[in-house]
Amino acid sequence: MSTTPSDEAGDEPAVADTRRARLFERAQVNDVPLKTILVTIFAVVAVYFTGKLLYRLRELMLLLLVGGFIALILNPIVSRLERGRLRRRGAAVLVVATGTFVVFCLLALAFGYPLVNAFTHFANNLPSYVSNAQHGKGWIGHLIEKYHVTKWVNQNAAKLVSFAKGLSRPALALGKGAISVLVALVTLFAFVILLLLEGPKIRNIILVSLSPARAAYAQEMGALISKAALGYVVGNLIMSLLAGVVVFVTLWVTHVPFALLFALWVVLVDFLPQVGGALAGIPTVLFSFVQSTSAGIITTIVFVVYTLIQNHALYPVVMSRAIKLNPLVVFLAILIGAVLGDWVGGSFGGLVGVILAIPLAAALHVIVAQWWESSGPPAQRNHDAQTS
Repeated sequence: MSTTPSDEAGDEPAVADTRRARLFERAQVNDVPLKTILVTIFAVVAVYFTGKLLYRLRELMLLLLVGGFIALILNPIVSRLERGRLRRRGAAVLVVATGTFVVFCLLALAFGYPLVNAFTHFANNLPSYVSNAQHGKGWIGHLIEKYHVTKWVNQNAAKLVSFAKGLSRPALALGKGAISVLVALVTLFAFVILLLLEGPKIRNIILVSLSPARAAYAQEMGALISKAALGYVVGNLIMSLLAGVVVFVTLWVTHVPFALLFALWVVLVDFLPQVGGALAGIPTVLFSFVQSTSAGIITTIVFVVYTLIQNHALYPVVMSRAIKLNPLVVFLAILIGAVLGDWVGGSFGGLVGVILAIPLAAALHVIVAQWWESSGPPAQRNHDAQTS
């Protein structure tokens, strides 16, 4: 009976004659966990480059977070239209998107008219302002005369001329910033539309990949989080309407024109927590000062006082009732969201962090509460289910 080379070798396995095989064989002989070391190095490098990538895309990620929040708010409207006369989701999304775009354009036109009118009024009265200032008349003239502004201007005329020539660069940067904001708005609008269209498909794909029990749990959690987000929107809308009423009464009492329009402006911008009052107050106060000094001073006082009361007293209480959170938790969530957002994306990140702080806190509260209830003893779970 003839023997083959494999029979002569016995049961010993053949060793592949490659550098990689010899390297791993030598590491095994020396008791060195080479595979573990290589996997650890690869994981560290992958985490590092993933972090670098996310840092580069931080502004885009923040924009997508805002788009997802807007889509979450608009989704109930789209679903109601889809269940109503419009049987197709695409048609419902088209109606909602068109309505949102039309409202945005109408608001832009409505706010543009008083703004242009204010600038025109200021330009027409500018010669009289200058004349009064030169002769020491009016409040501007008294301030100039009291603090010797004219003497200072004459002494620093050359510096002021060079400063005026250098204003072209900030103006160019402002123009580029406006274009960037416009591109960001278009991108955000397109992302919201696509998310509204494809959201149910993504949701179904995720639920199909889960077991029936996990899918039911995910649906329940999604419904609770959506309810918390809706409560946040309702509570924020109540605060914005209250701010609009306060501003309307103030402007109406001080005889400032376009009181209703500026009140609507405050309602829209005050929807941004913490910073909305300041953003809404700056143009309103400036317009009031253009009309009269007393109106500007009264409007400024009202804005400062109401903003302080709203941010530190009314807002936490209203939001705690709307989303079933402790007022202290609401207040801390806003502060933490602002700090973390500013750390990630600067001023824009801080704004996004303030907007999403309360919904994220409400979602985290729902998740932790459900986990705490499901992980407790059966008697405690039954008690919690009866009391909830």
